[in-house]
Amino acid sequence: MGVDTQQAATVQNRWDDQAAAPLSPIDTLVYRSNLLGADRSIANFGGGNTSSKLRMPDHTGREIDTLWVKGSGSDLATITAQGFTGLRQEEMLLLQQRTRMSDEEMVAYLSRCQIEPAMPRSSIETLLHAFVPQPHVDHTHPDVTNMICCSSDGEALARECFGDTAVWIPYIRPGYTLSRQVGEAAQRPGVQVVLLAKHGLVTWGETQQECYTNTLQAINRALEFVAARTSDVEPFGGQRGAPLSTGEREDILATVLPVLRGAVSGETPKILRVDTGDMVTQFVCGADAEALSQVGAACPDHLVHTKMRPLWVPFDPAREGGEELRPRLLACVERYREEYREYFTAHDEAGEDMADPNPRVVLVAGVGLIAIGKDARAAALSRDLYHRAIHVMRGAHALGGYVSLTEAESYAIEYWPLELYKLSLATPPKELAGRIALVTGGAGGIGSAIARELAAAGACVVVADLNAEGAAEVAGALPDTRGYPVRMDVTEEPTVASAYREATLTYGGVDIVVSNAGLASSAPVEETTVEMWDRNHSVLTKGYFLVAREAFRVLNQQGIGGSIVFIASKNALVGGKNASAYSTAKAAELHLARCLAEEGGAVGIRVNTVNPDAVLQGSKIWGSSWREERARSYDIAPEELEEFYRNRTTLKVNILPEDIARGVLFFASPIRAAKSTGNILNVDGGVPAAFPR
Repeated sequence: MGVDTQQAATVQNRWDDQAAAPLSPIDTLVYRSNLLGADRSIANFGGGNTSSKLRMPDHTGREIDTLWVKGSGSDLATITAQGFTGLRQEEMLLLQQRTRMSDEEMVAYLSRCQIEPAMPRSSIETLLHAFVPQPHVDHTHPDVTNMICCSSDGEALARECFGDTAVWIPYIRPGYTLSRQVGEAAQRPGVQVVLLAKHGLVTWGETQQECYTNTLQAINRALEFVAARTSDVEPFGGQRGAPLSTGEREDILATVLPVLRGAVSGETPKILRVDTGDMVTQFVCGADAEALSQVGAACPDHLVHTKMRPLWVPFDPAREGGEELRPRLLACVERYREEYREYFTAHDEAGEDMADPNPRVVLVAGVGLIAIGKDARAAALSRDLYHRAIHVMRGAHALGGYVSLTEAESYAIEYWPLELYKLSLATPPKELAGRIALVTGGAGGIGSAIARELAAAGACVVVADLNAEGAAEVAGALPDTRGYPVRMDVTEEPTVASAYREATLTYGGVDIVVSNAGLASSAPVEETTVEMWDRNHSVLTKGYFLVAREAFRVLNQQGIGGSIVFIASKNALVGGKNASAYSTAKAAELHLARCLAEEGGAVGIRVNTVNPDAVLQGSKIWGSSWREERARSYDIAPEELEEFYRNRTTLKVNILPEDIARGVLFFASPIRAAKSTGNILNVDGGVPAAFPR
């Protein structure tokens, strides 16, 4: 539950001459950018920008001066050549004659400077790169230089650290004016770096390698300076109380996370990611942490992902537990929303639409950090950016005091059209984005198909199975790391509860539960043993009850409804020859689903059933003695069974695991089946005897 957030004592120069030598100028710019972005203590996700001024032919074949700068919405760690925008440098330099320029004018002008109209919109800070006279420019947000930039006495500290080689620029929002100021500073004799108050670092070089090296040298100089000045200072004002053990912390979190998730999911469902790593623990146990956390963001780039402030929840682990924390979380979230509305109202002058007022980061004193996002990626991004903020706060506080953007300055960034434009480039959310699904029997043919279908629709999927290795394999293959494996024996209460606990600690709770774990036995009634009968009913009836009971407990804590889907069988509706144990257990499943649909309706919990029949492909059940037993019941050879089942359907088709998965997606979706509960969907090709009546 922890992410490594330690700051290296020295940033290593990873430039490889052999790797860079054969690269084109543009590809060398990509190489340089990727090196910087690979270290998140230098470049936040999506933050910072790089550029190179190159002499290149235009569309007529004439050699012209061009500027290639990171496109808006790109990330330095992964940017490719297609992520950069080429612009005509001469046309941008004409703007130096102006004294002011609005953002709208700047964007329109720069769009006309682009070499190709189809290129991405250039960085917000394109003119900054254009006005710096050196060929190659890096603008980054290193933690250590931001410790100085976000210090109450930052300008004096900058002078002490860098001497006359640095220029300090008081905070101003990026745009034309800041670009001119940076360009003028870079032309002063002896200046090597520009420090932007409450913002970041600008460096440059005559070659790509020199530019990269100069950036690292500035960072390492700051690292040495900060280390020397803060070595005898206790971080965050010293520790208040001893940290909890891992088990104690998880007990508290497992108790409160579903309640928190429900509280912040009013507008859209959210994913929660917990972090209790060493740096986070040191911070939430810090004597000055509450006050520090409320000062503001450590970098303007953080704001749209973390908001101006996190939610701080007071808590004393030595005297309190989860029962006390749950109602406090609800009250704190409501207060946070109200304060955010007041912040928005106080500064909105353009009639903007207010963003989701819920917190993106929750800090529980003495416990840890809970990041909140519309999906797992967004939650992880909020968490990772707040790691950077913790580093900056630690250093700035030790240097004499942490400062940040004012409320007005923060609002001007958070609702800045040029910043919001980057968010508009994101892929639209998928149908199940922000939702968490738990699939039992997830390692099997039907279960794995269901897991893939739900993950493809955007859900985070907890793959539960008695076969832990199989669950891990299925979860590991799901897209965008949206899978998490857990071992579950549906017949054992402790492992069922443990699986939900893991789902809660991993994602915050659960919305969709697919009860799919199964087995099958076939024998004439006089040959049906008590052991066979009990085994079928233990897995298919008791198991479905235990999984549903635990689901109701979590769903009721969240208070935002949910969907439970039972995978039953055609045999739940039709008597199965030589399959009394299996068929009666499946019939019990079906009636349990009906009972639960009635029970859950008042709180928005929908319970429906998908009835497959004869899903032979990929099924572990059909790889057991069940195939031979069913063939014997129909007096045919086992290899004839697939054709037999196909021919007995109305549609003359075979049923595949993916067919069942699509049926599950229908019931799981709050869009497709919002008003459907207590229903049965037969996915069997049409077996007239099983038509619901």
